[in-house]
Amino acid sequence: MRGQPGRSVTGRALALLAAFTPASPALTLTELARRAGLPLPTAHRRAAELLAWGALERGDDGRYRIGLRLWEVGSLAPRGLGLREVALPVMEDLYEVTHENVQLAVRQDLEVVFVERIAGRHAVPVLTRVGGRFALHATGVGLVLLAHAPAQVQERVLAAPLRRYTDLTVTDAGRLRRCLADVRRTGYAVSDRQVTMDALSVAAPIRAPEGVVAAISLVVAHDRADPVALVPLVRAAGRVLSRALG
Repeated sequence: MRGQPGRSVTGRALALLAAFTPASPALTLTELARRAGLPLPTAHRRAAELLAWGALERGDDGRYRIGLRLWEVGSLAPRGLGLREVALPVMEDLYEVTHENVQLAVRQDLEVVFVERIAGRHAVPVLTRVGGRFALHATGVGLVLLAHAPAQVQERVLAAPLRRYTDLTVTDAGRLRRCLADVRRTGYAVSDRQVTMDALSVAAPIRAPEGVVAAISLVVAHDRADPVALVPLVRAAGRVLSRALG
C-alpha cells in the first residue's frame, strides 16, 4: 500500500492531515510519511505545500503540527458555526448556574462530534475536547443523538460490538434499545459512570425544523450529582435552543 500511486494530489495531502491524532499532535516528516502511507519525497512536497498555505505549522523542534489556518476554515462548517453562535450564550448561562462542564455535540455517522465545551474550573475532568469524537452509545449526548437518529443508524450501532469503557457501560444491544426508547419517551438521557467511574452526564435534544440536530449536556462528578435537579436545567436549555433554531 505504500505510496498508493492511484491517489490524487488532494488525497495525499488529506492523508497527511489525517495522520495527526489527539495522542500524536506533533509528528516528524518520517512519521508523517509512514502514517500517511507515502514515500518520503512525496510527503515532503505535500507537507511543504500545506506549510505554505497554513494548514501545517513546523515548530523549532522540526515537528509538524496542524496549522491555525485549517482551524479557521474548519470553524466555518455550517453545522458548527451557526449552532455554536446560538448555543454559547445558553451554555454560559447553564455554566453560571451550575459551574459544571457544559457540552454541545452533533452526530456524524456513527460518532458524536463535540462542537463546543465550557469546562468548570473545579468540575470533574472529562475525556472529550472540542472537535473530538466519541462513541454514540456511552455518553449522554450520544444517547440523545442515537435515540433520535434514523432507524438504519440505530440498527448499525446496535448490530456492532459496543465498546465497554467502564463496568457500567451498556454493551448489550437489547438493553441499549430499551434505553433509547426511554430517552425518546422522557426527553433526556442520563449516562451514569458509563465513560469514567467518576462522572455522570445529563443530556437533552436540540431540535430544528428537520428534527433533532444536536444535544446539550452537563457532566458532573458522580458523588455530587443530583439528576433530579439537573434534568430540568438541561431540558430547559435544550428547549431554548430549539426555539432559537426553529
